[in-house]
Amino acid sequence: MPVVEWETVIGLEIHAQLATRSKIFSGSATTYGAEPNTQASLVDLGYPGMLPVLNASAVTMAVRFGLAIGARIARSSVFARKNYFYPDLPKGYQISQYELPIVAEGTLDVTLEDGTIKRIGITRAHLEEDAGKSLHEGLPGVSGIDLNRAGTPLIEIVSEPDMRSAKEAIAYMKKVHTLVRYLGICDGNMQEGSFRCDANVSVRHKGTDKFGTRAEIKNLNSFRYVEKAINYEVERQIELIISGGKVKQETRLYDPEKGETRSMRSKEEANDYRYFPDPDLLPVLVEEDFIESIRKTLPELPDQKAARFAIDYSLSHYDAAVLTASRELSEFYEEIVRRVGGEAKLCANWVMGDFSAFINKAGLEIACSNVDAAALASLITRVADKTISGKIAKDIFEVMWNSGQSVDTIIEQRGLQQITDTSSIERAIDEVMINNPDQLADFRSGKERLFGFFVGQVMKATSGKANPAQLNDLLKSKLAG
Repeated sequence: MPVVEWETVIGLEIHAQLATRSKIFSGSATTYGAEPNTQASLVDLGYPGMLPVLNASAVTMAVRFGLAIGARIARSSVFARKNYFYPDLPKGYQISQYELPIVAEGTLDVTLEDGTIKRIGITRAHLEEDAGKSLHEGLPGVSGIDLNRAGTPLIEIVSEPDMRSAKEAIAYMKKVHTLVRYLGICDGNMQEGSFRCDANVSVRHKGTDKFGTRAEIKNLNSFRYVEKAINYEVERQIELIISGGKVKQETRLYDPEKGETRSMRSKEEANDYRYFPDPDLLPVLVEEDFIESIRKTLPELPDQKAARFAIDYSLSHYDAAVLTASRELSEFYEEIVRRVGGEAKLCANWVMGDFSAFINKAGLEIACSNVDAAALASLITRVADKTISGKIAKDIFEVMWNSGQSVDTIIEQRGLQQITDTSSIERAIDEVMINNPDQLADFRSGKERLFGFFVGQVMKATSGKANPAQLNDLLKSKLAG
């Protein structure tokens, strides 16, 4: 009996909170962390007679996203009422877009782990309002409702079911995350719920065209949870089918503590929501001049910037991709290159290496780093002009990070200038050779691996301050006799 190979089919619905100062249909603030129910107006609360007024900034941001993914911008889009009951939905319906979204038919190219490029289709990106939030922690036996989020503007980005593994889904989600931050339309803060997704997952026999029954995993707010939830769900569905069961179309939640998904409710179809055009909101009409004016304000996008970095700075495609993974990192890198006056690869190594390691360990954003671009550029300059070695520079960086002292102050106070005087290096080599006659004899008899031993001994004798290139050249000559 032939072995059945399974194929995973994944589509993501990403919800990105738009970076407007007020809500999509009211003037209420969208600031995170306010006391419960202090940022909910009568419009947000759904009081009778309160009419929504569309936030123009939300429309601009949606168009901005659509242009960045090469999508079709609808000249006329319509808001609809999506009817369902939930305690944190004060009006009993959500204002969203259904049949006529503002953005449709876009694409995004993602780089997979093996270096191949895969194009993911984006069905639509539509505007909608967020619901409130149910609170359970610290409220034994009851639930609280915080309506501060009610009416917060979202753009829901719906992909085609083009992804075939959890890793592909993560690559796509990270690319969208990078893009919305480059565009300045979303801060991408997943812990605060500004960027989250629902994953639609199904399985089928490899080689078949028909999709399997999908389950939707709701409200995933970290890349790690998305990957774990999808992998668990794939295994669950395969085991269920093999054992003779059938996958139900349903909405599921991911429990990070148990590492599993669990059923939440049966999956609704569109007609269950009884969509109809919102009678309080006119169609959104977008003129060509408006679209072109937004197009002119688009920044250099991640793929464009990565291509430029590879050419202008002679970087590998991998390095260019890492350095452009966020707008802040790319700008930080370019400022350092400008300050150093070249040495693009050396600058890239420092930004991707020690600098990134320190800010990641400290959990800091680049803007809050203990070592700013000017300070790091000064350190790299001292490596480039051979004042210090790369090894000593790593120690100095740690001191700079912890103390805030300048590189030149640290070098002067600790006497860390690199030794470039050949006579001083030669004296150190001669001393090491005299003190290690057995190793010298072994090296000259053919044990060339001992070269590293002599390098280490000379570096130890010079407190790590000998210029490595000069040391290697002089040592080769001396050991050769």
